Amino acid sequence: MAANKESHLISTASTDGLGNRPIGKLLLQYSLPAIIASLATSLYNIVDSIFIGRGVGAMAITGLAITFPLMNLVVAFCVLVAVGGSTISSIFLGQGNMAKASRVVGNVTVLCLIHAVMIMTVGLVWLDPILYFFGATAETIPYAREFMYIILAGTPIAYVFLGLNNLMRATGYPRKAMISALLSVAVNIVAAPLFIFVFDWGIAGAAVATVLGQTAAFVWVLAHFISCKSEIHFTRSSWRIDMSVVRKVYAIGMSPFLMNCCACLVVVFINKALLDSAGADGNLAVGAYGIINRTSMFFVMIIFGITQGMQPILGYNYGAASWARIRETLKKGIIIASLISLVGWLATEIIPDKISEMFTIDASMIAIARDGFRIFFLFYPLVGSQIVIQNYFQSIGMPKLSIFLSLTRQLIFLLPLLWILPPRYGVDGVWIAMCSSDLIAFVLAAVTVVIMNRKIAAKLNSMKNYGRNS
Repeated sequence: MAANKESHLISTASTDGLGNRPIGKLLLQYSLPAIIASLATSLYNIVDSIFIGRGVGAMAITGLAITFPLMNLVVAFCVLVAVGGSTISSIFLGQGNMAKASRVVGNVTVLCLIHAVMIMTVGLVWLDPILYFFGATAETIPYAREFMYIILAGTPIAYVFLGLNNLMRATGYPRKAMISALLSVAVNIVAAPLFIFVFDWGIAGAAVATVLGQTAAFVWVLAHFISCKSEIHFTRSSWRIDMSVVRKVYAIGMSPFLMNCCACLVVVFINKALLDSAGADGNLAVGAYGIINRTSMFFVMIIFGITQGMQPILGYNYGAASWARIRETLKKGIIIASLISLVGWLATEIIPDKISEMFTIDASMIAIARDGFRIFFLFYPLVGSQIVIQNYFQSIGMPKLSIFLSLTRQLIFLLPLLWILPPRYGVDGVWIAMCSSDLIAFVLAAVTVVIMNRKIAAKLNSMKNYGRNS
């Protein structure tokens, strides 16, 4: 019954729903499942860290933090395909081109497998040198190596799951996409404490639980796209590589790809700056950053849920040249995301120690994290709107602007500040560099969206008038 009901939703969404239903209701329909899925994913990352910190130790938390840049790199090659594929499928639906939308499914699956095999092979062969480059030490590399070896081995399953899950949401099945994410989280949360505390597998237990959860979700999304009940599903022709589709996937997916690559590079510099600035407490400072980063990502993932819900609405209405609906979607998305980031700032201002104590009982790490929370989150209320604006350009098929906003924030602004401030202010200089780049990036994003929206509005209104006259 639920499947039939959602099948009706896709028919409505792919023709009229995204083009004429109230934006608030559409945002609720598409964003709420995405938020729940993103929140669940973020929660299981946090729970993993809590289990590792409590069950294995403080150095294990630092070892996990060392894997963040490599994890960002692994995710980068996945979102390159997943986000690009979901965006163009929404645009094709807005244009009424069902054949092209169906072809995207097979092409995305093939590209995900190619990318997964590539990143898995390179990662497993050169794992130790990569981890040392990312800031591992003799004390932390055993934990980082043990965790990443298992995660890398599971990348083919993870890539196909994430790629198809994005397509499921973009083609009108937001609730089923939410269920797949919740399924992955539920399996992970049940398995992780069992493997860590009962089987005594240590940090490897957390990694095995993660892959097991992704496998369960992989089976779910694969079954959806195999079934002919889904309006967009696997067909014989969908497996043929369509270079016009591939080029569009890479062009639009390049923005989040570069964003994750930049995040990888930035975390390397942050880890090295913390190790250099904190001296004997370097490993503890990296662990504290791991706690801060996990907390920040909790709220960022909720905001990503908003942007994922906005994406099919923006993509469809851009394809349909409906500027008024695009503007309203952007405005509502910015307001909601700003409120979420404001809550993040309040939480870290009021209870920083309580947050840290969930992950570790090490008093020194908690003290370092306390200062980090209050400086790192200083301009955090502005982060939500910056993320929405960046993803807005990506969702309407303008990846160059999205890439520009991403690169300026993470490279042009942050890296020079990481070079200048830590030698003068120590560990606090690292936190100051990050919050300062958030402020500058917000100002740039706000100016850019005001200027570009005038041009976009003129273009779409011209297209609409031309369509009426013809």
